[in-house]
This record gives sequence, C-alpha cells and structure tokens, in this order.
Amino acid sequence: MSKIVDLRSDTVTRPVPAMRTAIAEAEVGDDVFGDDPTVILLEKRIAELFATETALFVPSGTMGNQVALASLTQPGDEIILDRQCHIFNYEVAAAPALSGLQFNPLDGDGGVITTDDIVPHIRQRDIHAPVTRIIAIENTHNRAGGRVFPLDEMKRIRALADERDLVVHLDGARLANAVVASGIPFKEYAACADTVSMCFSKGLGAPVGSVVAGVNATIDKARRKRKQFGGGMRQAGILAAAALYALDHHIDRLADDHANAKRLGAAIDAIDGLDLVYPVETNIVIFRVDDGYDTVGNLLARLEANGVLAVPFGSDRVRMVAHLDVDAGDIARAADVLAGLGPAN
Repeated sequence: MSKIVDLRSDTVTRPVPAMRTAIAEAEVGDDVFGDDPTVILLEKRIAELFATETALFVPSGTMGNQVALASLTQPGDEIILDRQCHIFNYEVAAAPALSGLQFNPLDGDGGVITTDDIVPHIRQRDIHAPVTRIIAIENTHNRAGGRVFPLDEMKRIRALADERDLVVHLDGARLANAVVASGIPFKEYAACADTVSMCFSKGLGAPVGSVVAGVNATIDKARRKRKQFGGGMRQAGILAAAALYALDHHIDRLADDHANAKRLGAAIDAIDGLDLVYPVETNIVIFRVDDGYDTVGNLLARLEANGVLAVPFGSDRVRMVAHLDVDAGDIARAADVLAGLGPAN
C-alpha cells in the first residue's frame, strides 16, 4: 500500500530517530521539585531565545495558554480576543471554567484584531461590569490559514495595553513558523506580550510539550497554576530533550513546510470548484469547496480512499497542513489526487 499522506495537522508528526535518541539519553530529575536538569536547560534556553526573565515547560499549548491567563488575571476579569482564535474555539471554555474569566470576542480581519478594534471594547471601570484586563493574540493564526500577525500591529497593541493598564498574552503555538516566515526574531514578538506560549509538538516535531515565558513573578504563579490544573510532571526531561532537539534542528527547516504548503495551495487554486480562503503564508492551507463540486464530508472520504488525509474546517471548508512528515513528493501526490478527483457529480 502507498504511504498515507497525512495533512490533517502538524500535530501528527513523529519524533525523528535522532530525537528518539535524545529522549532515551536524557538526564532527568523531578520537575515538580524543580530538579530535572533537562527541563531546567530547556526553560533557560527559551528565556534566552525570547529575552524574557524565565520560562515554564508545560504538557500542552492549551495548558500554556491557560496558566498564563490565570496568572495575569483575577476571576471576573475579561479577555479581549479574536473570535476565531484558538483560546476561544478549541480550549473547551477553560478560561471561564477554570479561572472565572469572561470572553469579549471581536471580529478581526483574517485573525488580526487591531487597536482600532480593541479600544471601543475596553470597559470603563464600573461596579456593574467586568474588568477588561487582558488582550490575547494568536501568531500564527490557525483559523486564518496560518497568518503571521503583523509585528507593527502587535507593537501598537503593546503600547495601548501599557497606556490603559492592560496586559497582553501571545498564543504563539506556531510562533516558530511566524519567525521563519517573517525573519523577525522570537524576542521581538515576545517583547510585545507579558506572557508568550509556544508549542513543540506541532511543526517543531516533538511528541509532547509547550512552554510559556514571562517575568519571574508571573511564571511563579503559572508554575503553581500548572500544578493546580494537573500539569505537574516528574521525569519530564525525556520530553524536554525532544523540545531541545527541536530547537536545535527543526526551526530553520520550517521553511520547507511553508514552501510545500504554497505549492499545495497553488495546485488547489487551479482546480475549478476549490478556492483558497486565505493566501498561504506559512504551513496551513484552507480552501472552500463549492456546492456544485462536492460536500466536505464526501470530498474528505474520497481523498482518504486515495491515501490523503485532511480535516473539515467548517461546513464548506477543508484544512491541510504541511509538516515534518510530508515532503515535496507527498505534496505533489496530494495535489495530483485532488486534481484527479473532479466534481462528485
């Protein structure tokens, strides 16, 4: 049987042999006691990379976001964020459920909320209203097709937050993709936020783990929240070793994923009945399936029957993601399968 081309997500990546070796050879301790040397090294490396005071290793991107939000706020506070962002759509309402926070979702332009969008929604202090406390932004933006959040707008949001006594959280699950696509260093993005998270188990190819970075006082709170939320890990160095390997070997190669995604996007755009929803900037391709072409469910089934996996992304949309485990040949095969299927009728 031919190899399955799995384009469902960059989370399906598997550790490369050298990463497995790093995992097997990792020096470990007990991270809850704070003495796992590999975790300590990873957190130090991230703090240096982001130019923050410190960092915290966590099991997942969702936990990274949630411990950051909880550490920056009080129950009853409000979060301003884009309606399409991950925190609002894919984290099981954790912020209100676990931390008593209220969402104030705005309709950004392709995942980007601006200071002009935000200002009218900053509440005046009033006994009847929640306190606007935090602005959350996502870079790259998943549901906007892997869009890179413009740095100039991030800087304006930072300045607004400083002026209005607010804080900023950057959901940087795919921040490495933004860095590679834009050429802007991690520290410049991180400087725009009070806390920043990044995921190792997406494009960076590690099996588990994310990080959240910020100042010592905030990350001390986040460490306590991590424990409270059930995220305290013991011999976590075996996971941190994979993340360290990813930092050393898998950042620059994200450019290959971006090039593959652009090739796939161009091929899809050439098929009558399939239309790109967003320009392809990084590794995510989202396209619309016209009514006369097929239903999303049937198209996905036909793709799977031909060895290509993707996911629905709404009633008329499909998402495909380029990653470490697919090469240019796999992308060409997926494009050929799509081109060869034709309309369902």
